[in-house]
Amino acid sequence: MTGRAYRGLSAEQRLADRRERLMMAAYTLFANPGFPATTIERLCTMARVSNRAFYECFSGREALMEAVYDRCVDDTLQAVAKAVAAAPNTLDDRIEHGIAEYVAFATKDLRRAHIMHVEVRRAGDCLITARQRAVAGFTRIMEETVAAYPQRTPPNTHLLILGLIGALQELLIEWVLADVRPATDDLIITAVHIFRRSFSPAGA
Repeated sequence: MTGRAYRGLSAEQRLADRRERLMMAAYTLFANPGFPATTIERLCTMARVSNRAFYECFSGREALMEAVYDRCVDDTLQAVAKAVAAAPNTLDDRIEHGIAEYVAFATKDLRRAHIMHVEVRRAGDCLITARQRAVAGFTRIMEETVAAYPQRTPPNTHLLILGLIGALQELLIEWVLADVRPATDDLIITAVHIFRRSFSPAGA
């Protein structure tokens, strides 16, 4: 059963429209003033929906934050995977293209960078599982890339990649929070240096 149409939209379409408006409002407000400071009332005001409509779309702020975070991560994963696949067929080139795309895509919109690297931590325990999924997604791309070059594969590759992803995330946190933001090119150069040194043959 599809429900009665209203002003040309079915009930399902109206629900999808409200959900999207709430996600767009959250994308802005969760970045600034941030997740802890954003109330459901403020989200509803920006999205132009009622409090009742909010709870028809999401169980609470935490569920909305997870939906927004997951979309940011999914969009970034797709961009990075595409960049890696299009890079020249060497490990160094694929690492550099993947890092460059991650940094460029994350910093293209401050809201995205803020949500992915700062607000996900401020949201607390409710985002732990979502954050683990995100890390697993980026880890999988890197592990598949590195596996194609066994001569460059060090011991404990999985743990090393987790550490490198953590380093890249810290660089993005610095970019988001610093009074004077470092140039994104410097972030890329630093991250590429760390990655390449980590995967140099025999630690060369």
